[in-house]
Amino acid sequence: QVQLEESGGGLVQAGGSLRLSCVASGRTFNSASMGWFRQTLGKEREFVATTRWIGGNNYYADYADSVKGRFTIFRDNAKNAVFLQMNSLKPEDRAVYYCAASFRRGGPDPVEYAYWGQGTQVTVSS
Repeated sequence: QVQLEESGGGLVQAGGSLRLSCVASGRTFNSASMGWFRQTLGKEREFVATTRWIGGNNYYADYADSVKGRFTIFRDNAKNAVFLQMNSLKPEDRAVYYCAASFRRGGPDPVEYAYWGQGTQVTVSS
C-alpha cells in the first residue's frame, strides 16, 4: 500500500523559513514525479513545486511563479523522500501543504497525481 507522510509544518514569522518533508512507502519513487501543492479554506488546491525524473540521475524542477526564488524542492531517493525548503515566507503562503506522487506526467495539474499525503499546516504570522 502506497503512503505519503508529510511533516515539518508549523508557525513561523514572515521572513522565516520552514522545511517540509515527505516520506513515501509502499514502492520505490525514484522515477516518480513528486509534487507539493497547497490549499486554503474555500480555494482549490494550488500547485507549488514539482520534481520530475528525466533519465539517469537527473531531475527537472518546476515552481509556481508565486514561490520561485523562495522555495526549493529536492529529493533523497535513498530515503524515498522529497523536501520543500521554504524561505522568505509570507503571510499568503499560509495553507495546508500536500505532498503528491505521480507515475504519469506529473507537472502542475493535481489530476496527474494518484498518491497524496494527509497534509501539513503552515502558518505565517505578519
